[in-house]
Amino acid sequence: MADVTKTLRSAADLAAAGLIARSDVDTIEKVAARYAVAVTPAMAHQIDAGDPADPIARQFVPDARELLSHPDELADPLAEARLSPVPGLVHRYPDRVLLKLTHTCPVYCRFCFRREVVGPQGDPPLTGEAFEQAIGYIEKTPTIFEVILTGGDPLILSPRRIAEVTERLSAIPHVKVLRWHTRVPVVDPARVTPDLVAALKSAHAAVYVALHANHAREFTPEAKAAIARLVDAGIPLLSQTVLLRGVNDDAETLADLMRTFVALRVKPYYLHHMDPAPGTAHFRTTIAEGQALMRSLRGRISGLAQPTYVLDIPGGHGKVPIGPDYLDGETVADPFGGTHALPERG
Repeated sequence: MADVTKTLRSAADLAAAGLIARSDVDTIEKVAARYAVAVTPAMAHQIDAGDPADPIARQFVPDARELLSHPDELADPLAEARLSPVPGLVHRYPDRVLLKLTHTCPVYCRFCFRREVVGPQGDPPLTGEAFEQAIGYIEKTPTIFEVILTGGDPLILSPRRIAEVTERLSAIPHVKVLRWHTRVPVVDPARVTPDLVAALKSAHAAVYVALHANHAREFTPEAKAAIARLVDAGIPLLSQTVLLRGVNDDAETLADLMRTFVALRVKPYYLHHMDPAPGTAHFRTTIAEGQALMRSLRGRISGLAQPTYVLDIPGGHGKVPIGPDYLDGETVADPFGGTHALPERG
C-alpha cells in the first residue's frame, strides 16, 4: 500500500493508495456519490490491502453492495426526524437528549445508521440561531438530566467551539451529565490535544466520552496515547461497538476487543445490534447469532469486560437489552454449558 498522508475521500484516492483495484473505481465512485467516504491515514495504515476480508477495510472502504437496498431498510431507522422538537436535537427518552453538533466525521463508517444525513452534503454545523434554539429547549425542559453530544463526530470541532458548548450546557442547572460520542481518539488521535481535553472538562457537570471501536487492530500506539490523555485528565471513557459480520462476529475477536478496552481503561458499555440502514445488509448478523456470541463471552472474559447487547427498535421505540437468557423454567445455565436446578426461592 502507498504511504497515506491525507484523508482519502474518493475512489481515485483509494485506488492510488492501493485499497481498491483500479478496475473497481467506476463502481466505487457510484457508492461515493451516494454515501460519504473518508479514511484517515491512521486507519488506512492499519489495513492489510492483501487481505480481501480485512476487518478495518471492511469498516471504512466502500463496497458495491452498499448500492443494494432491501425492503426492511430505512433511511432514518431510529425515527430521529420525528423525535426532533427543534433542529439538531432528538428527544426520545424523558431524561436525556441527543444534540447533533455537526454532520461531519473524520471517517465514514460503511454501516452508519445516519449515513443518509452525514457527510459534506449533510446539514451544516449547529450554530447561530439553531444552536440557541436547541439550548433554549434544554433550558426549558427540567427533566433533561443528560445531554449526549453526537453528530457526525463532535470532536472534530475546534477546542474553542467544544469549550463554548461545554460552558453553555454546564450553565443549565438541571443538566448534570455531558456525554460525547466519538471515534476521534482512535481514527484521528492527533486531534486529542491538551486544548481539546481541557475544552471537554466542566466544573459543574460530569463529563463522559463514549468511544466507538469495533476491532482491536484499530488501537494504534497513537490511539492508546490519545485515550490515556483523556483518562489521565479524569474523563471516564465508555465503549460502543456495533456487531458486524466479517469484522467482530466471532467470540475470540470480540473478547480481544473487550479486553483491549478494559486494558486502556475504557469500560465496555454497549454492543449494538446493527440498525437497518440502507445498503448495510452484508454487515448484519441475526439476533440469535449475537446472543450466542454474548453467551460465549460469559465465563471467557471478566464481568468488567462484558458489554450489554442491545437493539435500538426500528421506528424510534427505544433501546432494549437482548442478551441471552440463562433461566429456563426451574433450571439455570452456567457459562460452561451445564444446567442446574434453581436454588429454592424464599
